[in-house]
Amino acid sequence: MSEFIMNEDQSPLERRADELRELVLAKEPTHLANLTGTVFREGKNSSGYEFLYWGNPVLLSSVDHIARDPETDQPLPAIHQAMILYYFSSSKRSSPVGKWISFSELSDGQFYNAAYQGYTSKKILQHFDVDYLGFENKCLEFCGEKTSFGDGAYRFQILPRIALLAVYWKGDDEFPPSYKILFEDIADDHLPTDGCAILASMLTGKLISQYS
Repeated sequence: MSEFIMNEDQSPLERRADELRELVLAKEPTHLANLTGTVFREGKNSSGYEFLYWGNPVLLSSVDHIARDPETDQPLPAIHQAMILYYFSSSKRSSPVGKWISFSELSDGQFYNAAYQGYTSKKILQHFDVDYLGFENKCLEFCGEKTSFGDGAYRFQILPRIALLAVYWKGDDEFPPSYKILFEDIADDHLPTDGCAILASMLTGKLISQYS
């Protein structure tokens, strides 16, 4: 019988996390650490994978496969548990850093692209419009790394092998301003397309939060 019993009171997200834990449980820890770009440490009292998630230290236990803040030992919220487990269960290879691509270039991305643009690019444009400095300041506030791309771009390392790029192109007499959240072309090796979409939605939420 499974160690991780699902019950009717769990949210769909929690139930999905339990399913993903089963997949991670079957993987050999050292090999999995290599695939995910994490550090596996085995100790007498605790063992797990150490890595940064949204720039913050996280420990994913290799016993119960629950992600925790190593300073407080508190479990992360359900959405973050699910995203980390998607990453650990989906990583296929330790690919080198790739080039930037649009969401539509990911597996199945073309099918969902219209919806994706609606809750990422269009929302960012609605909030910032031509306030490029405001956009850049917000990117810096969330530790984005300035990168040469478009008219202005910031790189966000979300997971060890998953990075997002928030980029803008200034408008002119012929074209309106535009904003995009791009992915490295290795993203398909580490997350399903819907997982990539969720991370981009999270980043969008951070960038437009408390903006006036």
